[in-house]
Amino acid sequence: MRTMRRLSVAALLATTVAGCTLPRGAALQSEILTQQDVQNPGFAHYPIDAQLLPAVQSWPAARGTPAPRGWPKGGGGAPGQVLARGDVVQLAVWESGESKLLTNPGAPNTQIQPTQISPAGNLFVPYVGPVKVAGLSPEAAREKVQLQVSALVPSAQVQLDARPGSENSVDLVGGVANPGRVPLMDRSMTVLGLISQGGGPRPDIENPQIRLMRGGKAYGMSMQRLLDEPTLDTALRPGDKVSVDRDRRHFLSLGAAGKQTMVAFPKDELNALEALTMVGGVNAGRANPKGVLVLREYPASAVRPDGIGGPSQRRVVFSINLTTTDGLFSAQNFRIQPDDVVLATESAVNDTRTILGLVGTMFGIVNTANDIGN
Repeated sequence: MRTMRRLSVAALLATTVAGCTLPRGAALQSEILTQQDVQNPGFAHYPIDAQLLPAVQSWPAARGTPAPRGWPKGGGGAPGQVLARGDVVQLAVWESGESKLLTNPGAPNTQIQPTQISPAGNLFVPYVGPVKVAGLSPEAAREKVQLQVSALVPSAQVQLDARPGSENSVDLVGGVANPGRVPLMDRSMTVLGLISQGGGPRPDIENPQIRLMRGGKAYGMSMQRLLDEPTLDTALRPGDKVSVDRDRRHFLSLGAAGKQTMVAFPKDELNALEALTMVGGVNAGRANPKGVLVLREYPASAVRPDGIGGPSQRRVVFSINLTTTDGLFSAQNFRIQPDDVVLATESAVNDTRTILGLVGTMFGIVNTANDIGN
């Protein structure tokens, strides 16, 4: 009688458990992929393998926070200072002999009041008039002024010093220890040289991105790439603005992964295996290693109904099987894009384990209840 009662209660409880939806941290792969309507598919599904990879890599970029793109031609400029309008020039003139035009009697030289180069690029020199100096080096400008002054005073010697003005400077906007305006004393100064002069990127900026504003256009590149490829380190021009910013791209980790979070890109390109490693891999007790999914949304302009040259739907689910050699190599070469969702699906075995555990617990409850009843 006691045995029959135990079996009846256990059967009732097991039926109750089986009829309930067990709590899970993620969907099963089958639950996601079988939602597709054949007549009106809401998404496209592509298993990632060696055959598909080359095609996917050639597709247009997904919809998401773009990585900085484009960069002006690298290479340093000519060394030395170049005069520009707005620069402040200081002239000093030496004269010998009795007859002096520019210097006072008894004085070896005279300091001419600092003069700003005009918007037309001219420097006004007393008794000579305007002399075109913009675009010249200080030494070339000195020789030109010397030539003009010598026509009046053959014995005169000219010294010229220049301080760059606002139009002959660059701005280090932010993201460094010491931002501010920097005069271009040397046209060979490059982007990396300017950032170094500003104290380097702030330590709290992960994967720093360099942004260069020039002539109404914005360019961008990661600092790591600029360090890896020195030929890209372009010379600065007057009016350039440079800032160092954090990489704003990210992807989402969900499901039975090591952690569920928003993850910033630590470098320019990130593959699926690296992304999984960053979130602690897949949960050994819960995840289905055959069902790692990457959910991605493309812009409408990227869709190709025939599936050639682009996805057949805007919403795409890529599935990765981590239990095969091809799947592992493919994951290592599959690039994660900004705003991707990396979803580790739940293993169906986990439900079975949960049910068995609950049923085992219930048998214990039944035994306890019978013991109390007796």
